[in-house]
Amino acid sequence: MTAVSVPAVRQSRVRRRPSEATPADYGTMLGCALSALALTWLVFTRLTEGSGWFGFMVVAYFSFLLLYGLVTADRLGTLVAADRVVTVAVTTGAVVLLTPLVWLVGYVVVKGVAALRPGFFLEDQGGVQATAAATEGGGLHAIVGSLEQVALTLIMTVPLAVATAVFLNETRSWFRRPVRIFVDAMSGLPSIVAGLFIYAVFILPYAQQDIGILDFNGFMAALALTMIMLPTVTRTVEVVLRLVPGGLREASLALGSSRARSVWSVVLPTARTGVTTAVVLGIARAVGETAPLLFTAFGYDLLNTNPFRTQQESLPLFVYRNIQAASEPARARGFTGALVLLTLVLTLFGAARFIGRDRTGRQARRSRRLPLPETGAAPSPPSPAVAPPPRLPTAVAVRPGADRSSAGDREPPGAATTADPTSEEAPGP
Repeated sequence: MTAVSVPAVRQSRVRRRPSEATPADYGTMLGCALSALALTWLVFTRLTEGSGWFGFMVVAYFSFLLLYGLVTADRLGTLVAADRVVTVAVTTGAVVLLTPLVWLVGYVVVKGVAALRPGFFLEDQGGVQATAAATEGGGLHAIVGSLEQVALTLIMTVPLAVATAVFLNETRSWFRRPVRIFVDAMSGLPSIVAGLFIYAVFILPYAQQDIGILDFNGFMAALALTMIMLPTVTRTVEVVLRLVPGGLREASLALGSSRARSVWSVVLPTARTGVTTAVVLGIARAVGETAPLLFTAFGYDLLNTNPFRTQQESLPLFVYRNIQAASEPARARGFTGALVLLTLVLTLFGAARFIGRDRTGRQARRSRRLPLPETGAAPSPPSPAVAPPPRLPTAVAVRPGADRSSAGDREPPGAATTADPTSEEAPGP
């Protein structure tokens, strides 16, 4: 008899959702919606004077939820009815929140794409009059200024914010409470106050002196944006560090690492995705600020690639100055700048998420991947049959007083066993 090895077949897993809506569920939802609209129309037009379209929609919506919950409870039970009603409520909230956002983005895209052309990214506003066509000139100076100011802000904010978050979460210092209070207070700081502070401390006292860095420039704007971005990034990183399991810290310390080494090699790599999200939130908080730039960067119509000297333009300032202009071409250029600003924010967001993406899941899936047998491969040769080993005589221990003939006829099912003279079952002398 030969044994043939059969290659293991890897079965594909079928993803299943815990609850799936059926056509009957969709029919129930549609019927309840029509019934709610009919009932609300009857109440608003025949029985009462009504209170406008907004009240009509609110009453119809809650009537729909009530009818849908009652019908589903009668069909499938109260537990399923509660789940379906909450699902509808959550979906409605998401739609209500996304509708203004989609409308705003669509409005900016429609108004800004009319004057958008490749020259907008290659030219500045040098020699362009206010009444010139919207396609004249460009926003290169504003794009370069925004990128440089945001880059300087990140260079100053990210190390300080991460260090502050580590201090608040990983240490037991007595200064944690006042530092946390200070960070929370800075979170509610108006942006114009940050610009006024930089203007009063670094620009106004040195206005009569020719000190290039202490004047209206991009670096002063970066300082103001740092005051705005720092508390946002700090609080977000602190929350992310709290989510790191304490067992990772304990394991690192148990292996002999210092607390600083544990934070650098274990805690921060674990929270890398969250830290990236915090940086993205900080960028979104600061990149669209206009008020602090009025007192720091001041704006300039020509390209200035040196953020440490003379005035510098940025996209928020470009949009602000053109939108409030009296001419229609200038307002069109302002909407184009707003469209470019939205695109820039989305690009920075995507780049940050790509850099800080979680790679552990992909590596784990790659390590768990098993090699599949090749299609059409020849089966492995059968292994030769191995003859069983010869049976050896066994010695069976017999209790005192037992029948030796009956004991000798029985054979143990396992391997051979020998009597141990030191065991309790061995007969005495």
